[in-house]
Amino acid sequence: MYINIHSHQSAAANEWTIQNRYQHFETMAADSWYSVGLHPWYIDALNWPQQMETLAQYSTRNNVLAFGECGLDRLCSTNFDLQQNIFIRHIHLANSLGKPLIIHCVKAYDEVVQLLQKNNVQVPVIFHGFNKNRPLALQLTGKGYYLSFGKALQTPALQLVLAGLPLQQIFLETDDAALAIKNVYALAATALSIDINTLSLQIKKNAATVFGPQGFINSTVLTI
Repeated sequence: MYINIHSHQSAAANEWTIQNRYQHFETMAADSWYSVGLHPWYIDALNWPQQMETLAQYSTRNNVLAFGECGLDRLCSTNFDLQQNIFIRHIHLANSLGKPLIIHCVKAYDEVVQLLQKNNVQVPVIFHGFNKNRPLALQLTGKGYYLSFGKALQTPALQLVLAGLPLQQIFLETDDAALAIKNVYALAATALSIDINTLSLQIKKNAATVFGPQGFINSTVLTI
């Protein structure tokens, strides 16, 4: 069983997946797992209060395991001050419900970290789709945050970044890529010079730490 902590698709065979939703929360299936959040790209400048109200309503469901993806993006058209306002609200909601944050960050790592610290984040933080350099990766993991890797592991440079990180602070994902999660695991195992079963057991432990020692994690058989 492969753990995929961030996907825009339903779980495939032999896969435990957290599906991301930024809208249409009413269509979430009761037998699947989700993260919910307002992606910076899709914040409605006029109707964001209603968006946040709807998000808060659905975020209390037991099968919603995390908030996100949420965060800051300097390359999108959404006003940056509004992005920060919405992100702060996500942090407060996450703290109030005790659910982790899955972060979308583009050219705004300093600002994201500052807002997390200023607003006293009390839940695990995962930077999804990480594809940056080793100094930044070590800075983030040094603060106790987690990094999730996906299709960018196809590049040798990012494999070297992953190889230098603590195994206790990594996750794997597919995001919106056509790449299967088992292929992401294969890339990660090669980069880390470990076998896939060892990697899978570590990801299972990380998931139990971040998302809670719930039955759906503890009962998951991860022998590939």
